[in-house]
Amino acid sequence: MILGEQEQVLSYNGEVLIFQLSKTKHVEGAAGKITKLSVRRMVFDRDTKLFIQKSSGLFSMHGNHLEIEMICCSCTTDCRSGIILPCILMKKKKRKNVLKYLLLLLHSSNQFEQSFHFKLDYELKEDIRLFTGPSVLWRHANKLFYISSDACTILSAPVQLSSIVWAGEIEDEGVVVLGIRTACLPESEDEQEFSTSDGAIWGNEFFGYAIETHKMITGTCFMPHAYSRVVSSICVCKKEVLKKQLRISVVAVTHKNQLIFFQDGLPKGVCELPCEKPCSIKTAVTSSNDLLFIVSFASGNTCAIWRDSFQVASKWQKVKSVLVDDFIGSGTEQMLLLFKDDSSTDVLSTFRLTDFGEINYASDINYKDDVPTAEGFQENGLLTIQALETRLQAGYTSIRELQHHLRLKKKVILESCRALTDLVQERSHILPAAKKEGLISLWDDTENPLHSLNKEASLISKVPEHFIEKLWQRVVGDRLVVGVELTEPFNLSLSDVSLSLVMDQDFTLISPIIECQNKIITLNKAFSALAISSCQIEPPPKKMKLDFHSKSNLKKELHKRSLKIQLDGAKTFIAVTSLSPLLAFHSVRCTVLLHAKKQKHQSDSLQKSKKITLLCGKILLSLEDISHGKYSVKMLRDNSYCTGSLEDILAVLAVSIRFSFQIVSSDCTLTPVNSWLLGEMECTPFKECHDNLFCHKVGNLHGTVLNWTLKTPFEGVLTLFCRNLTVLFQCLHSLTRVLPPSSDIKLLRSGSKDILTDRLALALEKEVLISRNCFSSKENKSENSLTLANETGKKIGDAPVASFLDSEEGVQQFRKKLQNEREESVLSMNQTMNGALYQEIALKIAEAQLHSDTIVWRLS
Repeated sequence: MILGEQEQVLSYNGEVLIFQLSKTKHVEGAAGKITKLSVRRMVFDRDTKLFIQKSSGLFSMHGNHLEIEMICCSCTTDCRSGIILPCILMKKKKRKNVLKYLLLLLHSSNQFEQSFHFKLDYELKEDIRLFTGPSVLWRHANKLFYISSDACTILSAPVQLSSIVWAGEIEDEGVVVLGIRTACLPESEDEQEFSTSDGAIWGNEFFGYAIETHKMITGTCFMPHAYSRVVSSICVCKKEVLKKQLRISVVAVTHKNQLIFFQDGLPKGVCELPCEKPCSIKTAVTSSNDLLFIVSFASGNTCAIWRDSFQVASKWQKVKSVLVDDFIGSGTEQMLLLFKDDSSTDVLSTFRLTDFGEINYASDINYKDDVPTAEGFQENGLLTIQALETRLQAGYTSIRELQHHLRLKKKVILESCRALTDLVQERSHILPAAKKEGLISLWDDTENPLHSLNKEASLISKVPEHFIEKLWQRVVGDRLVVGVELTEPFNLSLSDVSLSLVMDQDFTLISPIIECQNKIITLNKAFSALAISSCQIEPPPKKMKLDFHSKSNLKKELHKRSLKIQLDGAKTFIAVTSLSPLLAFHSVRCTVLLHAKKQKHQSDSLQKSKKITLLCGKILLSLEDISHGKYSVKMLRDNSYCTGSLEDILAVLAVSIRFSFQIVSSDCTLTPVNSWLLGEMECTPFKECHDNLFCHKVGNLHGTVLNWTLKTPFEGVLTLFCRNLTVLFQCLHSLTRVLPPSSDIKLLRSGSKDILTDRLALALEKEVLISRNCFSSKENKSENSLTLANETGKKIGDAPVASFLDSEEGVQQFRKKLQNEREESVLSMNQTMNGALYQEIALKIAEAQLHSDTIVWRLS
């Protein structure tokens, strides 16, 4: 403060507001003396790295400057407009010991407005707060008083308090005052209970009081009562209401020179302060999103402390004021320290602006040499604009190309869907002209585009007429399940089988092909297990030695094994899709297509396959049929069995997730598992397959299918088919309560280890055989060519060398013989093959290796 003047500093929207109360001046024509309150708006200039004046304002008051005083200033919300404005509380002495207080608002035009005034017969000295309204709150004679611009009447709260620690707004409560009072004994407690209470031990206690709702709030949600005697100031970092419970994070400084962080009323961290007598605390969020606690001391010292580590970041001396705001307009907060300087009357003559990162400016550093010229700024700005325009134009061009590409893709997809629909319905499809669609033709214009479709139709005609054993559909929850069973001889010649559902309606905006999830379910005739896979055959229980001298016998043996394995079980090909999108059409008819590779065993290679597409039939789906439960799954309990049909069982398995667990008990047998299945889980075996059980227990577990295979009395495999993971966890939780404590449960990725090992052996044998067959055919061709070359030069090679050297003609023949031998040698070492043959060999080997790698991954 300068003698004869009073000064207050406030930060507002990145600006520094300096309020000054000038000396009394005599004004001609005025009845008395005039005291002026001036304000200067200072902003940070990024060129000079100094604060410069942006604008100023003035407010005149009648009276001597010795009788007028600035009490405090703050930024509060004006309830009339909802805008946060700077406000300042003024005090003016009147006669007969009456004090008049005025609350002034400062608008953006630098005009002062007197919000309200009030008179008191005592002076405001203790715990003065300005808050929303604007309103003024203070403490006097251990009582709480407040006045607002709405009522303009001084009100008293029905509470007794010795000090105000904090005042602010809380959601659903309005303005809340946190105070300290003498611990009082509740009426419901007796003296013995009161003596052990927290408040009674320390004598004081925290309490909260909501000004608007007149509601008492327990103080322990801020911090324990034990700190009521030592806390000097607090700052609320976070306050919210979750599930009707107040959650508050508070940082406080104490008379013991400590900084303590509280969360939900419990201390979470503490830091020893470097100075004594802390008086206030603020928070700041830096550009690196770190939280800083800024503590000011009565001696003029200030320190900053990191929230994460509770370590002192820095400390300063002779600090007059500390402001926190975004002074440079970077979007984050910085800390402005104003230092005491007796040699200057300007409050901003000595300052430091920092965020403990890239921003660090001080008034004692000359930045003029670093400031570029105006011409440089203009040139750099022009170059930046040009670069941005170029990037914008390139981005716009790229977006237009992507949009054009997406339109073309949509046309191609829709035309492909129409062609597929016409093919299924045995209609001729005429492709549009390439020029009309803006596309490039992939074939010659003279070629008939229907030739490929006719060729595909000729392939379909070779398929036997009656290859479909059964076509069925079921509705399980929000899923539609479509199943296809093929005749057994035809099934054995197919691989990589999948189903597609195509809607018969002609849609122009959406694709008629329905997205499906394909599954293959194998039910062994012995009904000992269920397997859900993607067209994988079970390997034989015994390995076979690979003999390269009898590859024809090996191919026959492999085909016999595959045939034997597939005859052991009946495969059902299933497509699962979401039901709700189909119900939007009320009634829809779908064509079921089967895609597969038809295998043909030949002598030159293990097998050859052709891709085929077969029409399996059509299904009709209507909302009325579904409402009447026509396609619903019916699992009923008949005595001790579940009477669901085979199609119902397959539908339930198709929409379920399969999990297999190996259970091993070292101390006790696993007989309690059977009791658990039949008792607590209320399971009954299927009438079609007794080893698989259906859970009838009411609740989430209903509909779960379980299979328990006991290998030894101490080891078994439990397979569960669950709707989701929640059901799985409920089953396991129930199972662990009946298992012996020493039991070990291990998740199996796919099947048992022995079965996967046998599959891997067969896959590796098949991989080696494919490699040998592919390259041996190439070697045979090379050997044949070499044999022909040797036969042509055989006559020359049989004659003695000396006979060639007797004449000139003999020398030429010998030279020709050497040239032929050299060419044969080079040919045998540098064999080549055409690209199509190499691509075919690489594809066969890659498919075999991928199959082997998949089994190895499941074993790991």
